[in-house]
Amino acid sequence: MLLHKRLKYVRSKYGQPLVAFLLIILFLGGLAKAADPLDWPNWRGPRQNRTSSETGLPDRWDPKGGADSNVLWKRDDLGSISTPIVLNEKLYTIARSEPGTPREGEKVICVDAATGETLWENKFNVYLSDVPDTRVGWSSCVADPITGNIYALGVCGMFQCLDGETGETLWSHSLHEEYGLLSTYGGRTNVPILFDDLVIISAIVIGWGDMAKPAHRFLAFDKNTGELVWFKGTRLLPYDTTYSTPTLSVLDGQAALVFGSGDGAIWALQPRTGNPIWKYQFSRRGLNVSPLVAEEKVFAAHGEENIDDTTMGGLVGIDPSIAGPEGSSGEKDLTKTGTVWRNKEVMIGRSSPLLIDGTLVVVDDRATLMGFDAKTGERKFKKKLGTVMRSTPLYADGKLYLCTANGRWYTLKIEGDKVKTLYKMRLPAGEGCYGSPIVSHGRLYVPTTEHLYCVADSAKTSGSNAEIPLPVESPIDAESEASYLQVVPAEVLIRPGDKVTFRARLFDEKGRVLRQVPVDFSVQGPGEIKSDGVYTATEGDAHTASFVRGKVGSLEGTARVRVVPDLPWTFDFQDKAVPITWVGARYRHQPRDVDGEQVMVKASTIPKGARSRAWMGHPDMHDYTIEADVRGDVQNNKLPDIGLIAQRYTLDLMGAYQQLQIRSWVPVMRMAKSVDFPWSPNVWYRMKFRAEIEDADGKQRAVLRGKVWPRDQAEPDVWTIEAIDESPNLNGSPGLYGNAKDAELYLDNIKVYANQ
Repeated sequence: MLLHKRLKYVRSKYGQPLVAFLLIILFLGGLAKAADPLDWPNWRGPRQNRTSSETGLPDRWDPKGGADSNVLWKRDDLGSISTPIVLNEKLYTIARSEPGTPREGEKVICVDAATGETLWENKFNVYLSDVPDTRVGWSSCVADPITGNIYALGVCGMFQCLDGETGETLWSHSLHEEYGLLSTYGGRTNVPILFDDLVIISAIVIGWGDMAKPAHRFLAFDKNTGELVWFKGTRLLPYDTTYSTPTLSVLDGQAALVFGSGDGAIWALQPRTGNPIWKYQFSRRGLNVSPLVAEEKVFAAHGEENIDDTTMGGLVGIDPSIAGPEGSSGEKDLTKTGTVWRNKEVMIGRSSPLLIDGTLVVVDDRATLMGFDAKTGERKFKKKLGTVMRSTPLYADGKLYLCTANGRWYTLKIEGDKVKTLYKMRLPAGEGCYGSPIVSHGRLYVPTTEHLYCVADSAKTSGSNAEIPLPVESPIDAESEASYLQVVPAEVLIRPGDKVTFRARLFDEKGRVLRQVPVDFSVQGPGEIKSDGVYTATEGDAHTASFVRGKVGSLEGTARVRVVPDLPWTFDFQDKAVPITWVGARYRHQPRDVDGEQVMVKASTIPKGARSRAWMGHPDMHDYTIEADVRGDVQNNKLPDIGLIAQRYTLDLMGAYQQLQIRSWVPVMRMAKSVDFPWSPNVWYRMKFRAEIEDADGKQRAVLRGKVWPRDQAEPDVWTIEAIDESPNLNGSPGLYGNAKDAELYLDNIKVYANQ
């Protein structure tokens, strides 16, 4: 039915020849199966370059309305910093849900692209995150033209696959609880991308085992099932979080995932394996601008400090075909060899570049439009537009559409070395643009902080120009030899006695799939695996980690397994180790002897890790209690914050404020309660935090209770603090919170058990 609707639309718009062409592609099994050529399935467009082949688009529009405004519809409840997408006559975007209320959260919303009528909403809570409400919706949806499914990453790491027709969640992952995604006050959140049968997302990840140290890491999931296929990253200990959306392209016949990394380098990875191809060290800090790949070159920009001096900002053209020395991970290092040209002191840290008729068009952070010769880097024009730029322009119908962060709209035309202003206006006071304008089916969509506008000129006839064919991947030939073995799933979190079936695929050196193969499996750690790949976790109550290894000839592949039992749990650190299965813990915590006791210490000396969270188990857990002995040090008359996490809520013993607080979403405090609680340094206390779901008047709510008392005294009968959340987190992993920036904190005798 979905295919029939798509072809019916294409036939009415473009005639039977294009329908026939699409059917040929469909039967050949190409990637463009039944894709409407005028859909806009990701924020950068169908060709990932922010350009469109559409014609007959409006020159002007007036957000205030009127007979000549060209505004078909607008929605004040869909104002957001996200960029919308369009698929199958539907528009999808991410926005705040019920802002300013105790039920505030995040939502993916689907509306009719022609009328703006709401078709469905998928709402979810924001939890255990430092992101402010104004940065909700930082990411953008991506749509799969083949299945019609929608993929979205929330600011707190909730990653979902949604049915594009109904909004039903088909599968989801809580990326910070399961894998260690870092959700910061800055709110930087990446955008998913699709390749073959994969949906790929990245973040700064602070995980477990050999991934305990932070790195900018990519997680590639099977787009249909949510199974993790590969999990790899760049250099350890990056300076920044980042939100550079990768570009999928073909370079020298090889599929490549090109992105700006948190380590300040432009990287290219094989999208099917995550193996590195090359890198280009560009900045001392993380890169947020999405690179542009065009004509076998890579164009990138940043607004941070350069690697070779103290100047700020840079714009570069890179030729990946130039050989460079081999890096530490086997990638080519193009830093010294790959530069075609490079311009310093061009502060382009937010808005991504476009290529228009041989001119690289950019807007710097101060909203100055510039054009550079793509071959030489020579500047061709410069035009001041405003004061702040965050979004990326759109090029369509021979016009450049853009809007500054302070609400200045421009429709421009580039004529050689000059820029002609066709139209300019200001959005209403207080309204700006952080998301980027898009176009689909003759309609221009403009997301602002206060509205989502749909604009079209009824006096014009929309159409489309022919597109230049995209480069294609080199085919596999008889000489393609296996060089890499991938074991899938790449990582699992299971319970004792559970079974997981592992399988393996061979790839050649260019990251192309050769075949699925039988392998010799083995296990390092607890558990057993059979020759058919079925792994069985050991029964018992131990928290264990194992590595499943597959081998074919000289090639080996590895997958990781965490086994976490059902409650109850007890941790006393007598083995002088932080449990290996805890996510986000080992890098920031240390076992230590304190006054003759073996305890766990959250150190204040870990760079950028003094304030953090860690998780102990399964994200589907609910209705349990967590207890711990806690003690805070004192430095310069300052105490730390010490917290327990239950079901995505935090009970926080706050040193500076001398309070005890229950909360879920830190800056917003949509649900938070505090009580005064004086406490002293270098004194052991017992903390107890209970979370449970109750039914009240036919609705579910979370009932949260906490108490703290000196460890050497009897437990009080009365709870120290109680709170109720009418928009409850129904489940979540137990965990720890701590802020050791001012002084260290100590934990011991942790217990987690089901509520009695």
